[in-house]
Amino acid sequence: MRDFQTIQTQPYDLIVIGGGVNGAGAARDAALRGLKTILIEKGDFASGTSSWSTRLVHGGLRYLEYFEFPLVRESLKEREILLRTAPHLVKPLLLTVPVYGGRSRPYWKIWAGMILYDIFSYDKTLPTHRMLPKTKFRQLFRSLDIENLKGGAQYYDGQVAHAERLCLENILAASEAGATVLNYAEVTGLRREGKRIGSLQCKDVLTGEPFEVKGSEKAVVINTSGPWVDRICELGREKEVASPLSQKRHIGGTKGSHIIVDPFPGAPETSLYVEAKSDGRPFFIVPWLGMYLIGTTDIYFNENLDAIKADDDEIDYLLRETNGIIPTAELSRQDVKFTYSGVRPLPYVDPNKKTASISRNHILYDHKKDGVENLISLIGGKLTTYRQVAEELVDASFRKMGRSVPPCQTDKKPLPGAILPDDSRLGQALFDYRPRVPLKSIHHLFSMYGARAVEVLQLTDEYPELAEKITPALPDIKAQIIYGVRSEMAHTLVDLTRRRTTLAMHARYGLELLPVLTETLRKYGGWSPEQCDREVAAYHDYMKRNCIPDYELPAPELPVPAESGRSPGEEPAQTPC
Repeated sequence: MRDFQTIQTQPYDLIVIGGGVNGAGAARDAALRGLKTILIEKGDFASGTSSWSTRLVHGGLRYLEYFEFPLVRESLKEREILLRTAPHLVKPLLLTVPVYGGRSRPYWKIWAGMILYDIFSYDKTLPTHRMLPKTKFRQLFRSLDIENLKGGAQYYDGQVAHAERLCLENILAASEAGATVLNYAEVTGLRREGKRIGSLQCKDVLTGEPFEVKGSEKAVVINTSGPWVDRICELGREKEVASPLSQKRHIGGTKGSHIIVDPFPGAPETSLYVEAKSDGRPFFIVPWLGMYLIGTTDIYFNENLDAIKADDDEIDYLLRETNGIIPTAELSRQDVKFTYSGVRPLPYVDPNKKTASISRNHILYDHKKDGVENLISLIGGKLTTYRQVAEELVDASFRKMGRSVPPCQTDKKPLPGAILPDDSRLGQALFDYRPRVPLKSIHHLFSMYGARAVEVLQLTDEYPELAEKITPALPDIKAQIIYGVRSEMAHTLVDLTRRRTTLAMHARYGLELLPVLTETLRKYGGWSPEQCDREVAAYHDYMKRNCIPDYELPAPELPVPAESGRSPGEEPAQTPC
């Protein structure tokens, strides 16, 4: 997969920059339609915005308020497609909306929204909504705040618990269809030939080795780098390269943060979509893999995109508002198991504009108006609509090439792991591996990998020790770690615990699991002791920079004044009483 010498000798029809879910979907679609395709991602696949969402596949009930009806319809249509083509990853989710008097959304408005939602999802396979008057609502949700309660509503959307794996399966499907897909490969320059980008200057992040990706005569470059879109556009401003782009800013991202907690007193059995008491902003309290995912915030962000972290104030806000809705919860900072934060790649607007009102619709920005004829940048995009966005990008690429547009296949073709719980392959796996692998672990593997779980289990035929659990508290087994390295292009410990598995979220940042992981990788994954040491240090740095709250980190040591007569770190002399 990382044969850069061969890559440099081949011209590509479609070059995709960015390995989030939109770029992955575009690479898969393009390869299935016969384009010679390469995808380049500077970090790991889904390591940006695609990894930091609320993990919902939804139509966007809130978008109705801003009359974004086409986006709602598109999202609901795509929800149905994902329920059908990725049933192992995308599953129905019941949401409950409590309605309180004196807040921004009265009962009638929620009711009207529910009716519209059902109308726009006229072809759905999920149940329609139901309204719950106050008495019935209180009977079902006895732990919720009753002050000014008017009733509530319930409706169905979808959840993708392993959002990173949805992206990864698109990457794997793209590869199976003939695309070249590279993570840890950074674009360092866009080389212009007249009015076209002829090639990309790149670097292998793992080794520092430079390489070049060349486009064919009519090649198209797609910029799906999310919040980094403007940064990619700036790469055409290197000294030796003519500036191909305008000064226009495209991305004005907003930061969204989440916290993860264990089940708590009064925790709902369904997901809650609620309004915060303090400011009326909607947020979610979602059952997620035996825990609860709470979020999100919505704050303008103009800082370092490579070090995004939930602020202490955001964490306190989510805890406070959850306690306001569920008084018995009494959540505190000590209950937070994991935090994460990401940036939505929304269109740039006046920073004084209310963040919630910024359109969540996507824009395919054609840089022809900037003097570059073969570059398209994606502005915006949602997890739910990635497939439709990818289809539009590939359609636009064919038109730019002056070629007829072949039909898209991704609306019907299942993802590689697609499988239903009654599939005979699950029963066969239970028969073959139940004596060696715990029952709960086998079911866990099928919920994550779908049909590809058999490949994970087959590693235990080769090395029986890989059937052991990584930790007694979780169903994950050691074979998943080796499978991630061998078959899923994982290169770091963060790749393995954050995106190939959910170990970091379940085991308080995964720090205590590192000895087991590195021992497994050293024995069966080909990692040297030196590589293991480097990765452990990098892992600690990543978690401190992006996930562990500031209040959990030790305070930095202050320098000792020179006049004290002692060196930094030295204990002060004891003063006699």
